[in-house]
Amino acid sequence: MITTVIGLLVLSALSSAHGDHDQVPMAGPHKGLWYNTLPGDGGTQADSVFSGISTFGRLPYFPCLSSEDESYDIAFLGAPFDTGTSYRPGARFGPSGIRQGSRRLNLYGGYNVPLQANPFHSDMKIMDCGDIPVTSYDNAWAIQQIEEGHNSVLMRKPFTDAHKVGLSRAGKTLPRVITLGGDHTITLPLLRSINKAYGPVTVIHFDSHLDTWKPKVFGGSPSQVAAVNHGTYFYHAAMEGLLKNDTNIHAGIRTTLSGPSDYENDGYCGFEIVEAREIDTIGTDGIIKKIRDRVGTENPVYLSIDIDTLDPAFAPATGTPETGGWSTRELRTIIRGLDGLNFIGADIVEVAPAYDTNAELSTMAAADVLYEVLTIMVKKGPLSVGGRSHEL
Repeated sequence: MITTVIGLLVLSALSSAHGDHDQVPMAGPHKGLWYNTLPGDGGTQADSVFSGISTFGRLPYFPCLSSEDESYDIAFLGAPFDTGTSYRPGARFGPSGIRQGSRRLNLYGGYNVPLQANPFHSDMKIMDCGDIPVTSYDNAWAIQQIEEGHNSVLMRKPFTDAHKVGLSRAGKTLPRVITLGGDHTITLPLLRSINKAYGPVTVIHFDSHLDTWKPKVFGGSPSQVAAVNHGTYFYHAAMEGLLKNDTNIHAGIRTTLSGPSDYENDGYCGFEIVEAREIDTIGTDGIIKKIRDRVGTENPVYLSIDIDTLDPAFAPATGTPETGGWSTRELRTIIRGLDGLNFIGADIVEVAPAYDTNAELSTMAAADVLYEVLTIMVKKGPLSVGGRSHEL
């Protein structure tokens, strides 16, 4: 009993002592400890790749869809949709997976050696706008959400050259939007949004599949909703007049067909085809030449990249894998060969992280491909007529 009382008295004394002590909140470590100046071409060292909210390449985040107060030159935007896929669902997690795979992009500074530029260190303003809120219960409504969300981010004054004449149909300079998919169905609402700004545009399409199938061939078209899916969206885009005639091209094609008529229909939709196996005969230089000759250097160009362009050995986490594809190195080389084209926007789609390896092969490959695209856009400068090229 006496021991218990003594114990209570001791605890009471300790409590009183702490209560009498005026604790002053301590400031955190000096910012200089975490943001160190780098030698050479420099900038500042980014925070740890293992901490913080994940954005693409650890870019600044701003909720662009809920506020129009922020301006930017290039915006990353997620479209988490996968209810238009025919084989493996899961691409609704693509935007978060790609961001995860991008964490190390500027770990060493971000300088792109082959393109001789640093997209993270320029006078252009680049940010991550988060994801469009997309329903998973109603495809028609989801497609409308994607179109309107993208258009909201696209149709704003850019941070740079906002008052200069631009490439858009209204003669204005607009920012670029890079969309993280999502299955490939999302490209249809994205092109509808682009059409409002630019009219019909030239499309470069990297994919193992044509995606111009008629709805009755791909999916059977039992309803208007089912007729729009990740194998038919370019057919609808062509029928809606969203594509600039005879300037569009697929690259990396190697899928099976319902028959030779699929290629005839593809030509009717306005595309030329570069098959994946052509790399064995004409090499990456030959493929680059075919693409550049087809699209020209003056047309506004929209770039759509399906991660299944890559062989499943390099990107297993995709909705409809096809063997016999290109390596990550080959695809990045080909994309770098498109430097100088008028890219007004881009997307990367069909990244389904649930099928990836623990090494995050597919998400890293997707992020690295977009790193090449981002570098080309930054090098090109704002989309103003006679716009300057940035010296980076």
